[in-house]
Amino acid sequence: MKLIDSIVAAAPAIARIRRDLHAHPELCFQEVRTADMVAAKLTEWGIEVHRGLGTTGVVGVVRAGTSQRAVALRADMDALPMQEFNTFSHASVHAGKMHACGHDGHTAMLLAAAQYFSTRRDFDGTVVLIFQPAEEGGGGAREMIKDGLFEKFPVEAVFGMHNWPGAAVGSFAVSGGPVMASSNEFKITLRGRGGHAALPHNALDPVPVACQLVQSFQTIISRNKKPVDAGVISVTMIHAGEATNVIPDSCELQGTVRTFTIELLDLIEQRMRDISQHTAAAFGMECTFEFDRNYPPTINSHPEAAFARGVMEGIVGQALVQVQEPTMGAEDFSYMLLAKPGCYCFIANGEGEHREMGHGGGPCMLHNPSYDFNDELIPLGATYWVRLAEAWLAAPQPQ
Repeated sequence: MKLIDSIVAAAPAIARIRRDLHAHPELCFQEVRTADMVAAKLTEWGIEVHRGLGTTGVVGVVRAGTSQRAVALRADMDALPMQEFNTFSHASVHAGKMHACGHDGHTAMLLAAAQYFSTRRDFDGTVVLIFQPAEEGGGGAREMIKDGLFEKFPVEAVFGMHNWPGAAVGSFAVSGGPVMASSNEFKITLRGRGGHAALPHNALDPVPVACQLVQSFQTIISRNKKPVDAGVISVTMIHAGEATNVIPDSCELQGTVRTFTIELLDLIEQRMRDISQHTAAAFGMECTFEFDRNYPPTINSHPEAAFARGVMEGIVGQALVQVQEPTMGAEDFSYMLLAKPGCYCFIANGEGEHREMGHGGGPCMLHNPSYDFNDELIPLGATYWVRLAEAWLAAPQPQ
């Protein structure tokens, strides 16, 4: 493994920053302390700082030479609204808030790269360091773009990275094409007529209709879409009734839809709407159908993914750069990939053995209350960021 020596030497100090961030998690668009710390470190290292994009976003700009070329590297900063189970010294001090997805580590890896760039600018051009708020449902990438991110900081390409538990530290995964799904939410309200549970013939019971909808939606997956196209419909909430002997007036269903293409998403939304409305009508009920499209699919540009793979192989070797298996999870880096060519890769977070013995009641998986970012990744992730930016700006300009 070809790590940069000075980054390895500085990694313990960066790890202390990471643990401080972990102990003080902030939710989407509330990352004030986190943004202050990021901006303070960039300023301390002599890096040009811009603030306020996407509410709490921070952008660092590192220039060298005379070239007008530029490349962007992105890390997310926000935490999740969940209670941490860990009891180690850097566990969250804020009840109901936790860095359970490793954004503290993503921020740390990019800070480590920024520190290196502040002393060694072995490139000709500009590296734009994007510290983004509100990835966890807030669409911070979209908001930064709305605030003029790529107009103020024009770049040729943008790259992102996420830690991935379950694989050995020292490996990466990257591929061109779809790597994460779109994220969409629905809410369906069936309105019948309530009554006594002993006299169902006097009522219009929405509960069995809701049950029929849950089953019918799966026929969209099994019978309407192409078998080779990936799609998931999950009804995750059903709310109805307040007493065991009362048929409720209404029943509400909520859940999510995930796809890798907009075409399949269009099909699923339309079929769900049709099935909901017509099934309700068949039982003499009214139906309200709401469908919100949140994050689009994350689709890597093939040239940029191949370029990133080459950089990774130069650091860890070809055998440790895996094919990136697409996941039905979603990521708002997708908005940046709609605006610019680029690539979103995974860096392995290990199996959880980095956690102190006895801390946490479960596996070290993303969005798990026992999760913790593996600080061993800091020098590897930062080395990747540095070598990627240097190689990009040294390569022939993309046409």
